Amino acid sequence: MISNVTQTENMYLCHPLRPNSCPKLHRLTVVKVALYSFFVLMILSTVFGNLLIIISVSHFKQLQSPTHLIVRSLAASDCLLGSLVMPYSMVRSVEGCWYLGDFLCKVHTSLDMTFSMSSLLHLSLISVDRYWAICDPLRYKMRVTNNTVTVFTTFIWLFSFLYSFSVVFSGMSAVGIEMLILQSYCVGNCVVVFNKEWSIISPVLVFFLPGMIMSSLYVKIFYVARKHAKVMSERVTGGLKSQTSAHRERKAAKTLAIVMGVYLFCCLPYFTASVLDLSWQPSCPMG
Repeated sequence: MISNVTQTENMYLCHPLRPNSCPKLHRLTVVKVALYSFFVLMILSTVFGNLLIIISVSHFKQLQSPTHLIVRSLAASDCLLGSLVMPYSMVRSVEGCWYLGDFLCKVHTSLDMTFSMSSLLHLSLISVDRYWAICDPLRYKMRVTNNTVTVFTTFIWLFSFLYSFSVVFSGMSAVGIEMLILQSYCVGNCVVVFNKEWSIISPVLVFFLPGMIMSSLYVKIFYVARKHAKVMSERVTGGLKSQTSAHRERKAAKTLAIVMGVYLFCCLPYFTASVLDLSWQPSCPMG
């Protein structure tokens, strides 16, 4: 009887032979198959969808404008997130265990942070590009060139990489909470815990600051686009607002609402939760 009880308990541990093993999630086989199928489909869609964008922009010269180069770099970030991070996050989410050790856990978390931050910063760069294109079109071609975009995207990649790996591997985010980490540690867990200072710094730097930039620029873009549509309408109709102008305004408002709505819907709950529980969990679902 005692042997059966021990075997039953071991079945629900990530590492049954280790005394400090984390408990393993117990799910029915049907549920696991369904979850794995869903995650695999999402991963394949993320990787191949963004890979198609990369190939299209790289192959067709007419698409190699500054805006499309930013989009290609964004697609590369999301493609790497889908291929290097999401498969391991899938196993951890379904099984409830991390089987690759502490070092690879740090590498995985660093890459997770790198690609997530890179994606959000690329979205902010796109908003800046669209702001200059619409609000200052006469100087846009002089300001924004392929070389300029290459410099900015390279900076985003380097900054995201250096910031994420330095925060995770230096241990600066764990200063002052070492005892809490030791007490909650178990073999098979992969969570980076942030202290109070870094639990505020990281979300502000990674999400809230880019979000504020995007929001303010897109609101400005909307008002400028509506003003341009009104001026063009007055020139054509002699002061009467045409249906075409009204349609353009509604379309601009709808596009703005979709862009910011998806952005906030995907990431705001995640980063709010990160601030509250002081830990870095699987990445914001922007890919």
